[in-house]
Amino acid sequence: MTLADHLPILPIAVPALAGPVALLLMQRRRALAVGIALVSGAVQLALALALMARVSDGTVLSYALGAWPAPFGIVLVADRLAALMLVLTAVLGLIALLHAVLTRTDRKGWHFHPLFQFQLMGLNGAFLTGDLFNLFVFFEVLLIASYGLMLHGQGAARLKAGVQYVVVNLVGSSLFLIALGMLYALTGTLNMADMGLRIASIAPDDQGMLRIAGLLLTSVFALKAAVVPLHLWLPRTYAAATPAVAALFAIMTKVGVYSLIRVVPQVFGESAGFAAFVPGPWLLPAAMLSAIIGFVGVFSARSLSEQAAYAVVGSTGTLLIAVAGWNPATMGAALYYLVHSTLAAAALFLAVDVAARRRGSYRDNATPGAAFAGRGLAAMLFMAAAIGVTGLPPLSGFIGKLLVLSALTTQPDWGWGFGVILVTTLIAVIGFARTGSAVFWKTAENADMPPPRANRTDMIAPAIALALLAALSVGAGIVSDYTSAAAQQIFDPAQTAAVVLTEPMQ
Repeated sequence: MTLADHLPILPIAVPALAGPVALLLMQRRRALAVGIALVSGAVQLALALALMARVSDGTVLSYALGAWPAPFGIVLVADRLAALMLVLTAVLGLIALLHAVLTRTDRKGWHFHPLFQFQLMGLNGAFLTGDLFNLFVFFEVLLIASYGLMLHGQGAARLKAGVQYVVVNLVGSSLFLIALGMLYALTGTLNMADMGLRIASIAPDDQGMLRIAGLLLTSVFALKAAVVPLHLWLPRTYAAATPAVAALFAIMTKVGVYSLIRVVPQVFGESAGFAAFVPGPWLLPAAMLSAIIGFVGVFSARSLSEQAAYAVVGSTGTLLIAVAGWNPATMGAALYYLVHSTLAAAALFLAVDVAARRRGSYRDNATPGAAFAGRGLAAMLFMAAAIGVTGLPPLSGFIGKLLVLSALTTQPDWGWGFGVILVTTLIAVIGFARTGSAVFWKTAENADMPPPRANRTDMIAPAIALALLAALSVGAGIVSDYTSAAAQQIFDPAQTAAVVLTEPMQ
């Protein structure tokens, strides 16, 4: 077998090897350890792009670890959706890592780079796994790494938010295990493709228990995605995290959304009887509430970082309004918006850091301070990131929202989704305009003068993220064609099952 035959395992293996090597080298040869971390990120991007090219024609790759065939062994599955998420993770990881290195925030602790690699390993594994138990395992890998990254740099506020974050996720992990136990008892398997086939033959007396297990599982995914009312952990956690870490965490809520997209059509599809599309009617109202509360939080936030954190909640709500349609048209629009919203949130966190590093004691407070060096460039970065998050032209958020609105017209209650998206966009525009004018164009009387800063290297990473949003807008036709094809594949679980349950690559 050639190296190309092992392509599905490599996005997990590379960071799994880079993390321990970086840890061993960190204290004696720090520059080499940082170089290994950056090379690892670049290799992961190359692997993700190669995997995307391999599956772009609709091919589904199945990879059995240990030569144990499905459904008995651990199986990795790569399709268009998984490849899209791998590319997004690699791009986001490189941008966040570059910002951490250029701003020297990675130097606030010895374990930043190893934890960062383990975080990427968990994310890549979650997007590639073909069974629910290993989805749980990779959730735990990325969460354990995120606990350390969340506390990187120390501080009382970060510790308090970190404890809350740990407790919430421990509760979610416990519920995840309970749901897995119930589903295994009912179906005798944890392989998603196999479970989707077996659920069709569940006895009528077990349908109620199946629905309870499905609701419990999707509630865990909703907790990970910070869907209202399970969102309270996110604003404080993301606002307190180091900006580079917060930028990487922009994809953490998308792991929960991805899990819903992956599991519900595959396991709880039309053949699931009483448990078909198990989130049922509650997902759309929860998504609309998430969009409203998230962007109202943007309007009322007291700091720029808190504003960015609430923007993550709001954009996830907008994304789930499209996902809740559970058809290829709305899902294709949702996937395009997922890519955009992740990059836009990361750009906003990094742009906030650019301003905060120049404001002296005012940091990221959403109040007037003293004029500072580079205020014009920082204001431009913040404005561009805000345009991306709110979905205004010319960046890709405008196209993403147009795609979502167009797809919603196929839904019976499309007017509610239209109204929420348009109103929350207006609220976000007002909120960002109010904060931006206070921070960048107003000066407080007797304000403490911030120290002069001539180094502009901290602007590189957010500028790259914004350039990618512009590229996503220019290439909207190509990307939307890919996401539409990915959506079609999501709603054809029989194709995936046929590949996974036959003899896979080993």
